[in-house]
Amino acid sequence: MAIDVKISNTTGHISMSDTFDFKMHRDFKNAYMPLLDNAALREIEIGLGKVEFIDSSALGMLMLLNERARTANKTVALANASGAVLALLEVANFRKIFIFKPTV
Repeated sequence: MAIDVKISNTTGHISMSDTFDFKMHRDFKNAYMPLLDNAALREIEIGLGKVEFIDSSALGMLMLLNERARTANKTVALANASGAVLALLEVANFRKIFIFKPTV
C-alpha cells in the first residue's frame, strides 16, 4: 500500500489504499509529521475511500494523530470511508472524535 500526501490551501491530504494496519505505522507517521509541522495548515484529511480493511492498530494510529493534531491546533477529518471501514469507525464511535467527510 502506498501513501499519497498533497497540500491544498490550508489542508494536508493523506490518501491510502487497500489495507491500513500495523505494517503502515512508520509510513503513516512519516506522512503526517511534516503536515503537523507545517504552520500554514489547519486541517489534516485522511482519505479512506480506497481502504478496504482497517484494524485496531490503525484506529490507534488515528487517535495518536488526532492528539498530536490538537496539540498543533489542527483538526483531523476522515474522508470517503465506506463499507466495512466505515462500519468499524462507527462502532468505535469515531464520529464523536473526528470530522467525517462524506463519500463524493
